[in-house]
This record gives sequence, structure tokens and C-alpha cells, in this order.
Amino acid sequence: MPTYRDQGVVLRTIKLGEADRIITILTAHHGKIRAVAHGVRRAKSRFGSRLEPFMWDDLLIAQGRHDLDTISQAVVISPYASLIVGTYEAYLSASVIVETVDKMITDLRQTGISQRQQYTLVIGALAALAEGKHSPQMIENSYVLRALSLAGWTPRLDSCVVCGRRDQVEYFSTEAGGAMCLTHRLPRSHKASGQTFSQLGLLLAGDWESLDQQDLSPQVREIVEEWSQYYLEKPIHSLRLIHS
Repeated sequence: MPTYRDQGVVLRTIKLGEADRIITILTAHHGKIRAVAHGVRRAKSRFGSRLEPFMWDDLLIAQGRHDLDTISQAVVISPYASLIVGTYEAYLSASVIVETVDKMITDLRQTGISQRQQYTLVIGALAALAEGKHSPQMIENSYVLRALSLAGWTPRLDSCVVCGRRDQVEYFSTEAGGAMCLTHRLPRSHKASGQTFSQLGLLLAGDWESLDQQDLSPQVREIVEEWSQYYLEKPIHSLRLIHS
């Protein structure tokens, strides 16, 4: 059975049999993969906690059939999980981040520049949560907007998506793709303030110098959540924990 080595971040795990787990991993060079970790649920497992969600590992993997590989070795690059789970807000935001990328990348072993960029973005977001230098909610919302932008879903924020005018841009429509003027607004569009459009732009740009001086607008959170679920066409279940 051929093997390959790669780095990857653990997105989620599911139980398999009495002692194993299937691990979903976003890798640097092989895209998203699913791999079995034999015996990982045993108390004396050789993997320890290295294959928990949010962990960033160097992996030796045996390529299997039917898109299910086997993990032979895992060495921790950075223990993001142990740093993130100590803060509940950071844990919730990390859960949203990994669920978002898991649902966005639907094809296994799909590689390319876009996949590499998504991998780099996830690592950066988890590292920021682990360091605790910025608000977890800011990191989460910035990540979601930037990840969806990489996938081709970038909201227009500076002019109306219908006519292009830059004045009277007072509404935001997820369905239409961004900002709307008073004349062309849709019935289900949001009345949005200048602060809302400004924060959405800062989150999309990752401008932390400016973001760290602000509180995240509730309307921005609402728009980012609606934007992600509309274009992913799937609910982000981790958001239920944030709203509970």
C-alpha cells in the first residue's frame, strides 16, 4: 500500500467500531482527506490526543481504496486544540471555522491553488484563536468571509450590485450579492449602516489594526451568518451553540 507524508489540520472525527475513528483532515498538498486512525480511542493509543479537532499535525498516511486512507503516524506541529479549548468563545469560533471549510470543500483529494489557500487560511485562523490576540468572533467572521471569497463568493460592499451607484447604498442583500441602493433594494434586504459596511470590509481585508479597536456589530454577525449559509447551501450547526 503506497504511503505519503503531508501536513494537515483535523476538521472532525467520527467513531468507527470499538476503538477506531475516521478522521477528516484538510492537508497542505492532498486536499481534504478521510483516514482511519486504528486504536485511537484506546487509553494507551500511540496517537494520544494528536488527532483531535483543531490539531495541526505532520502525518504519514497509507493511501487506501474508495477515498479512505489509514493514518500510520502523527506528529504535532502545533497543539492548537489544547490552547483553544481552554476558552469557550475560542472553542465555539474554531468549531464554526472547521465546519465551514469542511462543508465548503466537498470533493476529497481535490488539489490546486485554491485548496492550498484555504488550508493556509484555516491554519492562520486557528493560530490566531490559539494566540488570543484578537476577539474570537472577529477571527471567526473574518475567516468565513475570506474563505467564501476565495471560493468565489465575495460580497460587493462599495456600490450597488444592480446599478453601480455609490451614493444611497443603504441596504445589503445576500441573495443579490451585496450592497444595494434605495432604488433597487430587494424586499428581503437588510437596512445597513455605514458602520456595518465598514466592518464587513475590514473583516474581508483582515485589517486587525482597525478591527481591534471596535466591537463587532450584531448586524455584521447576522449578515456573515446568512451569507455563509446561503452560499454553502448547508446550515452551520456549530452556530447553534453560539446562539444557545
